[in-house]
Amino acid sequence: MNSAIICDLKLLFSSSTFGLYSGIFRYRVCYYATKSQKKKKKRPMLSEKQLSRHFIDWRHVSVSGGKGGDGCISMVHSNRSDFGSPDGGNGGNGGHIIFIAVKKVISLEAVHHQYRGEDGVKGGKQKCDGRNAKHTIIKVPVGTVIREDGELLTDLEKEGEQFIAARGGMGGKGNSFFVSNENKSPMVASRGSTGMKRTLELELRMIAHAGLIGFPNAGKSSLLRALSHARPAVAAYPFTTLNPHVGIVEYDDLEQIAVADIPGLIRGAHLNRGLGHSFLRHIERCQCLLYVIDLSANEPWTQLTDLKFELEQYQKGLSERPHAILGNKIDLPESHQNLEHLENHVMLPIIPISAKCLTNIEKLKVHLRKLYDEHVE
Repeated sequence: MNSAIICDLKLLFSSSTFGLYSGIFRYRVCYYATKSQKKKKKRPMLSEKQLSRHFIDWRHVSVSGGKGGDGCISMVHSNRSDFGSPDGGNGGNGGHIIFIAVKKVISLEAVHHQYRGEDGVKGGKQKCDGRNAKHTIIKVPVGTVIREDGELLTDLEKEGEQFIAARGGMGGKGNSFFVSNENKSPMVASRGSTGMKRTLELELRMIAHAGLIGFPNAGKSSLLRALSHARPAVAAYPFTTLNPHVGIVEYDDLEQIAVADIPGLIRGAHLNRGLGHSFLRHIERCQCLLYVIDLSANEPWTQLTDLKFELEQYQKGLSERPHAILGNKIDLPESHQNLEHLENHVMLPIIPISAKCLTNIEKLKVHLRKLYDEHVE
């Protein structure tokens, strides 16, 4: 065997060199093993509290349309003209700022506080017009209300509805535009105009046919689970629900009624205590109300009085919308006696239910359909 090859083999299997190669091999094995483990890891499920941090239902947004491109001053010289002929093109238009309602978007979290449209391109020689800027499209949830200085501008209630929040500026004219019989070789062009600027208020309100209204831990989330396929968080402590949830109640004739689980109100919510106004504004978009009263609490009739007071203080006439009173937790022993006291204090029909045991849920669905047919449809 060649002596040079023997020397190379000895070097390869020497203690120092072999240790180096084996270390590199072990590093590569560990690297790819760790990489494969990272791929297998699933993204952890966010809790209701973590999700509430990302649920934004109000935004202050400054928008400004893009500036139009300037017109071009250019002269083309030829044998026919001693002074040349104008061939400057027009500038492109600036881009608009457009809001569009999308069902897949459920929060205003992704909406930034400031938007500026794209500027149009300046005109070129040989009568080449500048390119128009692309419009800036901002996706917002269905049910977004847009105001300016308190004045309502639009209400995006349906999928795909659009609103041009700020128009882009017009492009300037090139000197070829200003040719006339009096001036055959104009050396003037106009600048592109600036886009519209305005400050808007975006407010998200849930759209539902009926809203579940009640104090914390009254069983609204459990009731929504019993009525529909929605799965809001349920636990034995107050303020389990921090975000509004919407469930669909389906009937045999294929009619569908949307029911919203509004997070629990507290006394003084009309004064914006807790998150009062954030939750009360969702109730405005519910066409009928379902008051959920906890029958296991002492003096349950005070719950209805306080709830109506909070709604009326927030918006006059809100508590008088078509409604029904539901006495929840009828499965508990103390609830039967409290139901009698509630009926004595409230001169309205009360539907006793148990969201946990599904008691009278079908009766509630029939009554809900009656409210829908008479007042909503």
